[in-house]
Amino acid sequence: MTNESPRWFKSSCSANGGQCVEVAANLIAHGTVPVHDSKDPHGPTLAFDTIAWTAFVAGIKAGDFTA
Repeated sequence: MTNESPRWFKSSCSANGGQCVEVAANLIAHGTVPVHDSKDPHGPTLAFDTIAWTAFVAGIKAGDFTA
């Protein structure tokens, strides 16, 4: 566990009117990737294991998730 505060960021590709999530990538080295709704920054946060998050991002880049 860490006492380091999350430093939130949105993707530079987020041009959809603010319907985004923010990620605190600075905590990856601590084994977790916190994610929250950018419209509700004080609302709930989901914490993903870095292995699961890496697999999710790889799936997005590979086009595994289509609408």
